[in-house]
Amino acid sequence: MIPRYSRPEMAKIWEPENRFRIWFEIEAHACDAQAELGVIPKEAAKEVWAKGKWEIARIDEIERETKHDVIAFLTNLAEHVGPSARFVHQGMTSSDVLDTCLAVQLKQASDLLLKDLDLILAALKRRALEHKMTPTIGRSHGIHAEPTTFGLKLAGHYAAFDRAKRRLIAARDEVATCAISGAVGTFANIDPKVEAHVAAKLGLKIEPVSTQIIPRDRHAMFFATLGVIASSIENLAIEIRHLQRSEMREAEEYFSPGQKGSSAMPHKRNPVLTENLTGLARIVRAAVTPALENVALWHERDISHSAVERVFGPDATIALDFALVRLAGVIDKLIVYPEAMAKNVETYGGLVHSQRVLLALTQAGVSREDSYKLVQRNAMKVWLEGKDFLAELKADPDVTARLKPAEIEECFDLAYHTKHVDTIFARVFA
Repeated sequence: MIPRYSRPEMAKIWEPENRFRIWFEIEAHACDAQAELGVIPKEAAKEVWAKGKWEIARIDEIERETKHDVIAFLTNLAEHVGPSARFVHQGMTSSDVLDTCLAVQLKQASDLLLKDLDLILAALKRRALEHKMTPTIGRSHGIHAEPTTFGLKLAGHYAAFDRAKRRLIAARDEVATCAISGAVGTFANIDPKVEAHVAAKLGLKIEPVSTQIIPRDRHAMFFATLGVIASSIENLAIEIRHLQRSEMREAEEYFSPGQKGSSAMPHKRNPVLTENLTGLARIVRAAVTPALENVALWHERDISHSAVERVFGPDATIALDFALVRLAGVIDKLIVYPEAMAKNVETYGGLVHSQRVLLALTQAGVSREDSYKLVQRNAMKVWLEGKDFLAELKADPDVTARLKPAEIEECFDLAYHTKHVDTIFARVFA
């Protein structure tokens, strides 16, 4: 991922230094276990820890000749450890190192992403409570539907990210497995106790059947989870983008002093952050299909998955980390215009109360079909002629034959639509 969309803490997880450090720990912990089993001398295991060093440039140099990254690393490590290096990687295969390392990196990445989700949840909760009873218009198909509150809108997104957190915890747990089982995963040349020891030291679970690699359905689930989180980001980002449109302007991104919206038009205040979030969500979701395709590999292993994970492992987690933190900032500083929301509720002359009138007529003994026709014919005058809905209903003899003027007016009470807000908030924020 390019630096523009990378935060240092997440980027470091995927840098060579961290990768080789994890490789070294895998090999060194394996040596400790082998020494306890009497397979290698205990002094050799101690020497690996004491003398173990590596240089990224040297590893790259060796790899240019060997065309094999793990061998290049082991060769460089041996240059520092000396004769005891012959006991390193005993009975292991490259995937033992690569897959276990990837598990550690994805676990590290998950820990950061979970912190990011907590930032979003805190911001959404604060703003939802702030605007718990701020009336706004609900829209379906982009058209005015019925009143809701801005707090309820945010509460819905809070619930989505709360689900996202639970899914990520489960995905983190599922992908955090260790495989130290040797060629084709049979443990023929290495004791399963070595795997158990390394797993415990790295905070991983053992992979029950590794077939030389960790099964990629685990990774598919992980990246699918990231994809769903990205979609939840985009869902909220698009809501903000719509609310910032000039003809609505119910809410907008914070526009800092000195900020410029357009190189050509000085008046512009563009939703650039949420547009950026929509784009970043596409990047994260782009990892999902390749991750699913990685599940189907030849026999006990092939490396068709390798290039995919080397690209999307860093890119998807770095992009999502950046997007989550950016979204938390957008929510935290979001400018809300309650007056504009209230004005928009009444833009179409009370049409948003049509269902209440419909129901009142049915309660008064009119069939639902006839009630619908009565309400709709008056509503269409508002849409097409700019009439006032309440006035039209009061002037319709078929309506007033069933409902008194006071009963019609009662249908236009905005508070009717917010009477269960506390119930919903209790469900979400319990």
